[in-house]
Amino acid sequence: MKLVITEKNDAAEKIAALLSEAGKPKKDKVYDTPVYRFTREGEEWVTIGLRGHILAPDFPTELKFTDKQGWFAISSEGEVLPADVPDGLPRPPFKKKKPFLEDGVDIKGWKVPSLPYLVWAPVEKLPAEKGIIRSLKNLAKKADSVVIGTDFDREGELIGSDALAQVLEVNPDVPVSRARYSAYTRGEIEHAFANLVELDQNLADAGESRQYIDLIWGAALTRYLTMARFGGFGNVRSAGRVQTPTLALVVERERERMAFVPQDYWVIGGRACEQGADDDASFKISHAKGRFSVEEEANAAYSHVENATSGTVTAVTKRSRTQRPPAPFNTTSLQAAAAAEGLSPARTMRLAESLYMDGLISYPRVDNTVYPPSLDLRATAKMLAGVPQYAPYVAKLTAEPELHATRGKQFDTDHPPIYPTGVGDPSKLQPAEWKLYNLIARRFLATLSDPATIEGTKLAIDVAGEPFVASGDVLKVPGFRAIYPFGLKRDEQLPALAEGDVVDVRDLSLDAKQTEPPARYSQGKLIQEMEKRGLGTKSTRASIIERLYTVKYLKNDPVEPSQLGMAIIDALHTYAPRITTPDMTSELEQDMTKVAEGTDTQDQVVHHSRALLAGMLDALIEHKDDLGEAIADAVTADARVGTCPKCGRDLVVKSSAKTRGSFVGCMGWPDCDVTYPLPSGVRYEAIEGEAGVCPECGAPRIKCKPFRAKAYEICVNPKCPTNYEPDLKVGECKVCAEAGRHGDLIAHKSERSGKRFIRCTNYDECGVSYPLPARGKLTATDETCPECGAPMIIVETARGPWKKCVNMDCPTNERKTPARGRAAAGKASGAKKAATKKATAKKSAAKKTTAKRSSSKKNSSEAGE
Repeated sequence: MKLVITEKNDAAEKIAALLSEAGKPKKDKVYDTPVYRFTREGEEWVTIGLRGHILAPDFPTELKFTDKQGWFAISSEGEVLPADVPDGLPRPPFKKKKPFLEDGVDIKGWKVPSLPYLVWAPVEKLPAEKGIIRSLKNLAKKADSVVIGTDFDREGELIGSDALAQVLEVNPDVPVSRARYSAYTRGEIEHAFANLVELDQNLADAGESRQYIDLIWGAALTRYLTMARFGGFGNVRSAGRVQTPTLALVVERERERMAFVPQDYWVIGGRACEQGADDDASFKISHAKGRFSVEEEANAAYSHVENATSGTVTAVTKRSRTQRPPAPFNTTSLQAAAAAEGLSPARTMRLAESLYMDGLISYPRVDNTVYPPSLDLRATAKMLAGVPQYAPYVAKLTAEPELHATRGKQFDTDHPPIYPTGVGDPSKLQPAEWKLYNLIARRFLATLSDPATIEGTKLAIDVAGEPFVASGDVLKVPGFRAIYPFGLKRDEQLPALAEGDVVDVRDLSLDAKQTEPPARYSQGKLIQEMEKRGLGTKSTRASIIERLYTVKYLKNDPVEPSQLGMAIIDALHTYAPRITTPDMTSELEQDMTKVAEGTDTQDQVVHHSRALLAGMLDALIEHKDDLGEAIADAVTADARVGTCPKCGRDLVVKSSAKTRGSFVGCMGWPDCDVTYPLPSGVRYEAIEGEAGVCPECGAPRIKCKPFRAKAYEICVNPKCPTNYEPDLKVGECKVCAEAGRHGDLIAHKSERSGKRFIRCTNYDECGVSYPLPARGKLTATDETCPECGAPMIIVETARGPWKKCVNMDCPTNERKTPARGRAAAGKASGAKKAATKKATAKKSAAKKTTAKRSSSKKNSSEAGE
């Protein structure tokens, strides 16, 4: 049996369908993981898709020291991991005060004194997808050969290498090869599997170097910034070796704007047209001097023309210029072009990945801007005739005896530039998917097209002795612009005028203006600037920008830094300036490129990055209190949700030491005791301006963003009339009826917590209570569930009304959330006891697993670049 390992389930299904010689592959499951079985050349083949990285880097929980072994850590499997901690750091025995232990240092807890040790802590790879690993090993035992079919880049090679390590654990002698492809088309996949190569371990090591470095830098800097001044909406203040200098670029531009001193100037302009023509035929004219820097000169010139109604054409100049067709798309140029069409870089990459998996475009993460000789340009162009919008242009283009493509400046042999590989149908694609496909397809055709010719016309006009000018452009020879209109200015055609002709002049005005500060970056321009400065890679730049928005360091588009983002950069620039510059990050990127090329090793590069970070962290820790004070106001502003209606001071998000939950509290505490609960299970943000103040009670309003659901706005005061819901009787209590008494089941919304639930009027005796969804209008049905006898209700949401049983233990509810009180007794009691018995037997193991998973998730959130 030949086993093919791909990066995702979709890829496994696609490759199986393209390689199968006997119809549709058979979909099967190994444990809970989908696999696809088919026959090829008489041999059984199985494809399995991973879920990206199946192993995740993480730190051990503590470092230990003995005179015999030096510094070391114990892995999750009990293996001893040496730690190269510098001699300059203090050694045990320590007094037992966190983070210090008697024989080592606790590096799991977020304590600033542990950070110098964290920098040098060993990294282990832990299973991130245990179910997939189990299925992979099951198949690997039976495999006669294995083909790694993950994406061909550093990350894909690392994913394949990690998968291979799992395979070799159970089948160490199995032959392994690598399939490299750039598109999900039959020809491309057939060629890849007919020309198998070896896995590039250097490339995988470069990807793993990035993983380790990002974890180490992200964990140390994020913990430091968070603990230097705790508080705020998200509490965690993210930082990293790429995102911090990227944020610094935006802050630097904002500082330039703030320091900019505008200069006054004056312009004179109006409209002109042929004599007797109407307003629709008019064109713009302006004084030939352009900007007047002296107001008196502007007034003098305007006084001459203020009452003028005509002018004379003194010169007509025509000049043609050629506009060359664009270079093929690579990742950065695609993101920039898509941003100009309203698609953020992060969304562009998600859409591009979807189009790639559907076989409509080639691999979207590329640097190359030169089509390889192996790509049949004519056949690809003819394929696009299947899209009706392109058919006439394609027919004209392919009628040419030869096709010549443009070439960009970047060339490599890993993947071709991004080009269409299938026929897109706007009726079958989402609007955003079609927008991106249309951009890519038209760009490809444009790269095969002739240049465009634009004719520019300039008129010189004398108005009452003052010189005026008018200019216009006309697309004389469309060339590539006939298929690629993106970024093309609308024609500004001037009438056919000759020297000596008289034109009507109207609407002349003198306007005072000021010079503008440097423009903020758009997301597309920021991506290009990051590439220019060597920040990040084609695969990571979009996600870095998205991360900066997520942690509220950036806002709006064009990109603007938040008060917190500016404070973070200003403080870091003061106490560790190198962290905020691209130079150090670019240096590490070059180191990782050397690993990919085989001229440096992973161990050396990671060690070098640790040393760089350690030097900067020493200075930061020394000035922890100073930095905390420097960002204090920004942290408070980041946490602010509004003004206290009682005392007028700021209301901010606080964390409860008891419950570890968040709530809104007044900065005037303890003199002012105003507090409000916050919804659980959602992200929330303040609403600025008048919209952020409740018109009913004066408390703040916030925006709540549930996971995969529509955002909504609420007043934080649960007693506010806008949050009031009358009690609703939904049925009668079955438990009370069986006990010979009457009890009503009442749907109620708590004024204290804002939570909704159903509770029996005899709750103290029967304990019957059911949870309710946080939102949605409730309607009683007077019906009982045929399965469990609990009341049925109707909940109206944005997706429409749905009827449900209120008992979360009921078989009719897919989500098994236990009801509270004795209402959960009855049918489910036996199953509950069995489940409790099982859970008790595995309690210890479950605790360990949960702790491990929790730690892994926390560190992965720190590992952002």
